[in-house]
Amino acid sequence: MRRILLTYILLSVLGLLTVQAQRTLNTLDNRDRYGNQIDPSTQPDSLDTSTDVQSIPPKLYMWKISETLGNRTIVPADTANLNFQNTNMVDGMTGQYNFLGNLGSPRLSRIFFDREDDEPTIFLAPFSSFYFRPDQMFFTNSNVPFTNLTYYKAGNKINGEERFKSYFSVNVNKRLAFGFNVDYLYGRGYYANQSTSYFNAGIFGSYIGERYQLQAVYNNFFMKMNENGGITNDGYITRPDTMAEGKKEYESTTIPVNLEQTSNRNKDFYVYLTQRYRLGVTRRVLKEEAAKNGIQQSFASSNTAAQIKPSVETDSLNTIGLSADSLSTDSLMQANNLRLDSLNNSSSLPEDTNFIEEFVPVTSFIHTIKVERSRHHFRSVEAANENANYNKFGVSRDSTTAFSVKNVFGIALLEGFNKYAKAGLTAYISHKYSRYDLMNKDSITVDRFTEQEIFVGGELAKRQGKTLHYSVDGEVGIMDKALGQFRVNGNMDLNFRLWKDTVNFIVRGFVKNTLPSFYMRHYHSNLYIWDNDNMEKEFRTRVEGELNIGRWGTNLRAGVENIKNYTYFNQSAMPTQHSGNIQVLSATLKQNFRAGIFHLDNEVVWQKSSNETVLPLLQCMGSNIIYLGENGSGLVMKLCHNLLVAEIQNGVNEVLHLAKAVAGIEPETFAKAASYGGAQTFYLDSKAEVLQKGDFTPAFAAEYMHKDLSLAKELCAQAGLVFDGAETAFRRYEEVMKAGWGKEDFSCTYKLFDDEVQK
Repeated sequence: MRRILLTYILLSVLGLLTVQAQRTLNTLDNRDRYGNQIDPSTQPDSLDTSTDVQSIPPKLYMWKISETLGNRTIVPADTANLNFQNTNMVDGMTGQYNFLGNLGSPRLSRIFFDREDDEPTIFLAPFSSFYFRPDQMFFTNSNVPFTNLTYYKAGNKINGEERFKSYFSVNVNKRLAFGFNVDYLYGRGYYANQSTSYFNAGIFGSYIGERYQLQAVYNNFFMKMNENGGITNDGYITRPDTMAEGKKEYESTTIPVNLEQTSNRNKDFYVYLTQRYRLGVTRRVLKEEAAKNGIQQSFASSNTAAQIKPSVETDSLNTIGLSADSLSTDSLMQANNLRLDSLNNSSSLPEDTNFIEEFVPVTSFIHTIKVERSRHHFRSVEAANENANYNKFGVSRDSTTAFSVKNVFGIALLEGFNKYAKAGLTAYISHKYSRYDLMNKDSITVDRFTEQEIFVGGELAKRQGKTLHYSVDGEVGIMDKALGQFRVNGNMDLNFRLWKDTVNFIVRGFVKNTLPSFYMRHYHSNLYIWDNDNMEKEFRTRVEGELNIGRWGTNLRAGVENIKNYTYFNQSAMPTQHSGNIQVLSATLKQNFRAGIFHLDNEVVWQKSSNETVLPLLQCMGSNIIYLGENGSGLVMKLCHNLLVAEIQNGVNEVLHLAKAVAGIEPETFAKAASYGGAQTFYLDSKAEVLQKGDFTPAFAAEYMHKDLSLAKELCAQAGLVFDGAETAFRRYEEVMKAGWGKEDFSCTYKLFDDEVQK
């Protein structure tokens, strides 16, 4: 941690020196008494003068890029976002992820439609919340330096977690900017050999000229994760009194675990660069019109914000979707004011100062390149164990390396350069070379695989305007491994007035026919070897609709996806394909309520897989999934369960009253004594204190139990069965309802025996 802080301080000093180099030396240091930056041309020559000093308000423009073509999307720099306290949670902003226990551990979204596409190196996929892709980097252009620092800490020295994140950016001049991003994490788990150490650092820069534009990223990722094979005996959890020499309490880190010297490491670095040269025309327009055009170009699609899902892991930098390739140099820095911002492009004005020369881009020539290398290591030094899936022979030293270079060349006809250009059109060709080094069976030599992919693609998009926006993009493979693969994505949003508010309706979908990733087809290690050259392409189609009503705080989303040749890891940790079709249905309702400073955010998700064996979604929502039978079996199970609970509670009530009436034994004392015998029951242990104190605050209301027992009585009648216990339980709750105790806890039947004793 100390090394991280020293590195950050050094980089900050270098950034501040760069900022100082931009300033003209003067006695006021270019700032007023409030700390605002001052235009040097407005400063007085003497401190004794009464000339007013004009300050320049801070101005910050931030954007993201698409990885394939480098299209830009403006995002707000929000440093005080809602629910900031949840941004570091591994289980997500709303608890929608399953994870393995500690900060930095692998995770998987419970919501199928929110799962991201697999990385080419599948080892990074479970760490999607930490690994920084080029399209997740924030670029800036600002007249003041921008810094964002976050620090999280929880727990103690045994199971503590901490994370430090820093983001810094600064402009060298009005066109050139650079910055760096640092992310450090250490999460200790509850058990031995369960921890994650993570470090991610990157530098980025941009040059936004009138014709030539460039954005570049260098990122380095390192993660070490200690892993165990679970605790050696479940008795440490289920029956702690019988373990650890009879101790009922002990530290979790002292519980013996399998695989005490096992870890995996993931290293990744990439260099990404996107550049474009724009051709266009220069026209002479009024200043007011130029300012209006700049605003339209930068913020034309501001009403499409709802179609871009905010990133929940951005440290308060939430995304708003705007025009992709309509951000001219002037529009980035002039917006509402063409003269005050010191970063504005200077233009020579004609004789008539009411007019200004405006550059209108028409065509862009695009080039994007990404060079990446990923390395994965698995290490285990343990005693040989035939039952251990990952270490049968005592020592395992698996490793693999992936290297790739991808180039994209494109040409774009931009939207809105004249009244007839209602949409933008882009065409491109891409080439990717990939090389993979795998272990040979002898664990000494290396097996090398190389693949090449060539795709041609295009995009038709309308992002400007207020009412209707759409985009359709696709690509098809034409050579080598890409042959036969294709992808088509479509999005459309409609904004219309309803109930004195703008309602947003979105339709999105895709069709994909793609090969499973390389590591699903090939992998060599000490224990696992597969070469699945016969795998079929996955064919996936999805259609999804979304409705947003901002005035009500309502978001409704529903969709369906069909998957053929679904590729997954089976119970033996081997990749396999399901040749048939699997359908996934999903519906999500988000409803937020606000009353002054109080907020109540609600989210309900329903989803269903047509094949829970191959693609289990219910198991993502809960750990215990039991198939009971046809439709209606679950309801029968619920009624039978509650009937049993009622009968048990009646029995508990009877014996507690008997023990107290004859020998004066209190409920808590009876429950403690019974816990060492076969009569121990949950409803005795959990309700003894409640019954003794007479506090019947409802955990499950008596009126609900009465309702379920009425339905259970009907089931008995349908089956032609008569049970004395069921009849007694129902009669008891009939008496409870007559006494007016329906809103109390179902254990309030205990009071009926008090009345009978008094009688």
